[in-house]
Amino acid sequence: MPLAPAIARGPVAADLVLKNARVYTVDGAHRIVEALAVKDGKLVFVGSNAAIGAFIGSKTVVEDAGGKLVLPGLVDAHIHPRGIVDFGGCNLEAKAHTLAEIATLVRQCLVDAKLEPGKWLAVSQWEYAAGNQTDAKFATLRAALDDAAPDNPVVMTGWDGHHGAYNSRALALAKNAKGETVGYSKKTLQTDFAHYKPVVGVDIHGEPSGDIQDEGKTPIDSSETSREEFAKLLAEPQRLAQALNSRGITAVWDAAASASTGIFGPGSIFDVYDKLQKNGQQSFRVNMAQYWAPEDFRDADGRVNWDALFTQADAIKRKYAGNPLASADSVKIFADGDMEANPNNVPPTFGAAFRPVPYLQPIFEKDAQGNLSVKDYVDISSPECVYARAVPADLSSPTAIADFTKRYGFHPGQCAISYGIPQHAPWIFADYVMKAHLKGYTIHIHTISDAAVHMALEAIEAARKADGVYTRPDTLAHLQCATPADIKRIGEDRLNLVYTFSWMYAEPTGYDLSTVPFFEKVHGNSYEALHKPNGFFEQCNYPTKTSKDAGAVIVAGSDAPVLTQDPQPFVNMEMGVTRSRRGGQPISPWQRLSVEDVIDAYTINGARALNRGAEIGSLEVGKSADFIIVDQDILELAHSGHPEKIGDTKVLATWFMGKKVYSPSSE
Repeated sequence: MPLAPAIARGPVAADLVLKNARVYTVDGAHRIVEALAVKDGKLVFVGSNAAIGAFIGSKTVVEDAGGKLVLPGLVDAHIHPRGIVDFGGCNLEAKAHTLAEIATLVRQCLVDAKLEPGKWLAVSQWEYAAGNQTDAKFATLRAALDDAAPDNPVVMTGWDGHHGAYNSRALALAKNAKGETVGYSKKTLQTDFAHYKPVVGVDIHGEPSGDIQDEGKTPIDSSETSREEFAKLLAEPQRLAQALNSRGITAVWDAAASASTGIFGPGSIFDVYDKLQKNGQQSFRVNMAQYWAPEDFRDADGRVNWDALFTQADAIKRKYAGNPLASADSVKIFADGDMEANPNNVPPTFGAAFRPVPYLQPIFEKDAQGNLSVKDYVDISSPECVYARAVPADLSSPTAIADFTKRYGFHPGQCAISYGIPQHAPWIFADYVMKAHLKGYTIHIHTISDAAVHMALEAIEAARKADGVYTRPDTLAHLQCATPADIKRIGEDRLNLVYTFSWMYAEPTGYDLSTVPFFEKVHGNSYEALHKPNGFFEQCNYPTKTSKDAGAVIVAGSDAPVLTQDPQPFVNMEMGVTRSRRGGQPISPWQRLSVEDVIDAYTINGARALNRGAEIGSLEVGKSADFIIVDQDILELAHSGHPEKIGDTKVLATWFMGKKVYSPSSE
């Protein structure tokens, strides 16, 4: 791109001048210039080296960028900051392991932690959708964790934050609605915990296999471990700012900010932000999407007391009104959970994300190496399945289950019909969106499946129609599957769509087997079998390009600590362009974005999603001097045919409001 002419407010002695740079401004013309000047935390000049001299005074700090690329400070518009600081502990790093390997790793973690019997052991970043192969000794996750820690309750959290796995000690601690400790078992799944049955994995005999999704984890209180982690963060909140700035991030949307017990455990994240501000260490802007569970505000008749909920939410909103670094005028609402099933279970556990049609029931087989492959499908309308659902008592004994399985080739539990589960009763969900929008909140909704996207879209459109406000940056996050009809409406509504690009890859013998076979009929486990260009899943999966073309605003969010505690913005950018992991095959390659698109998603589009487009997101005169220098030119990498190298990019320096807040030497 040619260098652009200078734009300046007028010659003044700047506090800081940066010259000899390749400044990608992300302004309306996406100009590239050579230099910029900063005064009182704001940009007063953006232009050429030739003109920058007029802004250099006797006290001006002059930095030479050495021709390096300069970008606006990055905006992560869907992140959970309380989880991104690494305080150590047992971390499986989202790597696939067999159950035997998991047992060995967790056993060593227990030794390293030096825990007394009865104390909780927390294991993070479990790869729940790949690996987990069974063997003669370990038929279930529960068995593997029991072997590793027979005297301690164990909670193993999936890298997505939605999946969990527990040993027998932990399952025995489950409390029912009355607060009675009854434990998870085959019996209580029919009684006390019947409403959680679709998201609780079971073994061949119907006993909990250890893996539990989303709301099914609620009866087990493992907050002892997260309370300890939060205490460490509150003691050293500056580590949060450092973690963000070291990745070039200068603004975030906290996607589930809670004042008490939220999705990441007890402790008020507001206290962390308040302490950072008080100490003068908050080197990033934060929009806090308040997270409240409407069900916590039900009265004796089961109705939600909305006045009570919004009394608390409004108080927090008012507290941060006018705060230049923090706002709390948005709410986070879950439409659904995750769609991944567990194909290693017998019968396989369904995904929790809800669908307009039932999940399919694939029949899996294993090869000599223990890799799964789709052999066939259960006909849930067959006489044997109709009977199995109607008279489950006849198929409850181990002998009856074994006989059925031998005769028909699948476990009778696979006759079950599941549409997944909406996170809230649909009427509560719709009321929450409506009431929040009417009270002036921006809506931020977690949507995974096609049905959830549709429900969220309907709710936002109804709320906008009710109050006549169509310009608020209402947002849908994730969109792992969305239909063309809904994408068209989303574009017409100009909604913000927050995508996590690092989730966009093909893994035929791993992750893909937990999703694709449950959405459409496939056979085998090859890339060609699971990623047919005209297949339903391939067409609906993370529709980044089609949603952009339809008119939606593409925004980036890491969702860290999901997948990894590292927000890894440049890895996300790379995969937004390639739609694949390094060396892997792509998913829906026609959905690839340009490098300019992903930079927009991480800068100006993110700023506008935070309702801060007038102050950050691009390098223009009058805006905050938030910018970064990186070690390689990601624009040139993409244009020269090497987008796969974008993820290697390192941040050399980060400035926030004109102050350098990160360089490698400051770590």
